[in-house]
Amino acid sequence: MTVEWWMTYLLTTTVLSLSPGSGAINTMSTGISHRFRGAAASISGLQVGLSLHILLVGIGLGALFSHSVLAFEILKWAGAAYLVWLGIQQWRAGGGIDLQAVAKAMPRRRLFKRAILVNLTNPKSIVFLAALFPQFIIPHQPQLMQYLILGVTTVVVDIIVMIGYATLATRIAGWIKGPRQMTLLNRIFGGMFMAVGVLLASARRMA
Repeated sequence: MTVEWWMTYLLTTTVLSLSPGSGAINTMSTGISHRFRGAAASISGLQVGLSLHILLVGIGLGALFSHSVLAFEILKWAGAAYLVWLGIQQWRAGGGIDLQAVAKAMPRRRLFKRAILVNLTNPKSIVFLAALFPQFIIPHQPQLMQYLILGVTTVVVDIIVMIGYATLATRIAGWIKGPRQMTLLNRIFGGMFMAVGVLLASARRMA
């Protein structure tokens, strides 16, 4: 893989990570409620889910999901339902901003697990990777190393972008002075989770 090919992929995966999706929404909502430490646990979980998708694509299951209507539909509806459920929970959350109480109700271990599911149940991620990776793989060069480079680049870029989202969220949290503001933010992020879930459910299988 040439430097030029890698730079092109770097730009492509950066644009993908910057696009506001379920991972970004999850990171920002967690950053507001749990500050940076909670967001760090969430970001770690997102990367585990992303890494599993990269691994599946690497061993050929990405091609299966991109061509199998049944496999795509099962994962699509599971992911959509989970995101809508998260949105409902966020929407119904109270307006209190007692961060210690929030941390006890949702420890970082649960934030980590929740983030894994958020990324893992997003079929568009694995289908996108399955369609994108082959465009940057040079057939006559060792493919394992190329997949490794692409995978590591994807994860590192996503970590950097999610840290940016988390930092923004924690600064927003500093301006929250009462229950009304927190209730409003909970409903905004809850609505965004539900919207992403609905969009995911209406997604069409990539040709």
